[in-house]
Parts: sequence; C-alpha cells; structure tokens
Amino acid sequence: MKTLLIVYHSMTGGTLQMAQAAAAGAADEADVQVRLLRAPDAHADDLLRADGYLFATPENLAAISGMMKDFFDRNYYAVLERLNGRPYASLICAGSDGHNAARQIERIALGWRLKPVAPPLIVCTHAQTPQEILRPKQIGSGELQSSRDIGAALAAGLVLGVF
Repeated sequence: MKTLLIVYHSMTGGTLQMAQAAAAGAADEADVQVRLLRAPDAHADDLLRADGYLFATPENLAAISGMMKDFFDRNYYAVLERLNGRPYASLICAGSDGHNAARQIERIALGWRLKPVAPPLIVCTHAQTPQEILRPKQIGSGELQSSRDIGAALAAGLVLGVF
C-alpha cells in the first residue's frame, strides 16, 4: 500500500476545496492511502511515512502562506536527504498569478530532491480588494476537476511505480 500525503493551508476555503478534490481523486486508487493534513498538523514523521506528496497553499502577498512556510521550516532539516526521488505536485489558490508561490515550493522540493510529476496547478480567483481577498472562495468545477485529476494521476503513478 502506497501513501500520498497532502499538506495544505487554507484561510478562505479555496485551497481546502482544491486539496479535498485532489484527495478524492487519489482515493479512487484502491492501493493508496491518502492522508490530508493541515500544515500545522504535518510533521517530519508524516513526510517520512509517505511515498509521494501534494502541497496546497494559497498565494499570500505573492508567496506561499505563512503556515505552509512554517511547515517547511519545521520539517526541512529533519527530512533532508531522506526523501530523495519521491514524487510531488503542488496546488496554488492565487489572487493574482501564483507563480512566485509555485517557485517557492519548487525550490524547497529541489532541496529535498523531490521529483516534480506535474506542473503546478494555479487557480486564480482574481481577488484584489480586501473584501474579495477575505471572502470565502468557491472554486469552479473545472478547477476542482483539474485538482482531482492531479490527485488521481499522482496516486496511480505511485501504485504503478512510474515515479
């Protein structure tokens, strides 16, 4: 049995919807255990027990969220050189373009020597005013399907030994 760890942070619900959709897609694969953990609840042992990863974050001030940064900061050195070659993908719920948040995750994953298996999925909500930024998000069905597809592909790749 393979394990896919999905670590996420969400303030307005958009990233959570994407992470849940990815988890649902991955759960369709019979031989994969899907673990969906909030960033504050994810630890080095969770990373070490997983065979692949999906990191989901909102874009905050053109960067990953502080809680995702905290997750990476708390666990980076504890697992360094122990995750080499494992697959990962990322989901970004952005208000503008999300590319800097994606680059941050790519750089961290490169340090962990993880293998990217899909381009980052960036869903742009175009929230630019304080009211739009803080309001609960509703991710569209097409973007949720894309999130689900990434989860399913990552799970299938783990089971088939493709990654």
